[in-house]
Amino acid sequence: MTDTAIFGFSGPTVCRLTGVTYRQLDYWARTELVTPTIRAASGSGSKRAYAYGDVLEVKVIKSLLSSGVSLSRARQAVECLRTSLGADLAASSLVLSDAGSVLAHDDGELVDLLRGGQGVFNIVPLAKVVAELSVTIRESQLTTSEKGAASA
Repeated sequence: MTDTAIFGFSGPTVCRLTGVTYRQLDYWARTELVTPTIRAASGSGSKRAYAYGDVLEVKVIKSLLSSGVSLSRARQAVECLRTSLGADLAASSLVLSDAGSVLAHDDGELVDLLRGGQGVFNIVPLAKVVAELSVTIRESQLTTSEKGAASA
């Protein structure tokens, strides 16, 4: 088991990996958009610890916001993802419309079907989000291990 699996990702590390500001991350934690699974803040000076799934949620939200989706719609999308626990996110796309959210799997399965009406769809392929996060985490770990080797 790695240190990350035991201790999780700190708030500043989540920000570095996902591109969100610490202020955004703090706001999202306080409003329960993304809460740290491993360790929540327990008063002034305490440190949150986020699991990989939490970091992935932050990255998905950041991607949605960057593509023009409102924060309230991003919140709805995250709820859709949470109800689809166990879904292979790398083989899925999140489809958003005015009527609701759908998680579309490569095999054609739809989760949380839309209920009537027409609207404009925003489609966010999650494979790219998952891949970007994996690369960023690997690069971060390499940089950390290189710093450790240089100081030894």
